[in-house]
Amino acid sequence: MRVTEGMGLAAVAAVLLGGLAGPAHAGDASAELQDTDGEAVGEVKLKESPHGVLVHAELEGMPEGTHAFHIHETGRCEPPFKSAGGHFNPEDKAHGFMSEEGYHAGDMPNIHVSDSGDLEVEYFAPGVELDELLDEDGGAILVHEGGDDYETDPAGDAGSRIACGVIED
Repeated sequence: MRVTEGMGLAAVAAVLLGGLAGPAHAGDASAELQDTDGEAVGEVKLKESPHGVLVHAELEGMPEGTHAFHIHETGRCEPPFKSAGGHFNPEDKAHGFMSEEGYHAGDMPNIHVSDSGDLEVEYFAPGVELDELLDEDGGAILVHEGGDDYETDPAGDAGSRIACGVIED
C-alpha cells in the first residue's frame, strides 16, 4: 500500500508500522530430519491453523518400533541433538498427556514404525504457533529411541534422540 494524498492519519500509521514489522508469516514451515550420522530420514511439514499447528511427517529408514515424537524449543540439531533443548513448553507445564500438571505444547503421540522403516503420520498440536517456533532461537522436531510413557518429566523416559530437524519457513 502506498501513502497518498487524502489518506487518513490512521491509514498512514498502518502503512508505516506495517513496513517496520516486516513480512507476515505465511503459516507454513518444514523440517528436514537427519539421524545422528547426518543421513536424511524424512521431512516434517507444519501448517498453522487458528487453533494450533498441523504436523505431517514422512519418515524413511527409521528403526522399527515405538518412538517418541516431539517439538523441541531450540532450532539446533547437532548430534546427539541435545542442542535442541527441551520440549517446546511456553506455558511451563509438566510433561505428558497422563500428567495432571501436563502437557507440554510440544508433546505429541508416539510414532510406531514397522519393519519397513517407513512411516507417514499426521498430528495436530493445539496451542502451538509457528511464530513461536520460528523466533530467534527457533524450534526443532525430534524422534527419540524409545516410546514416550506420557508421564515422566521432562521427556517421557524416551531415551536417546535419534533424529532431528530444524523448523524453517
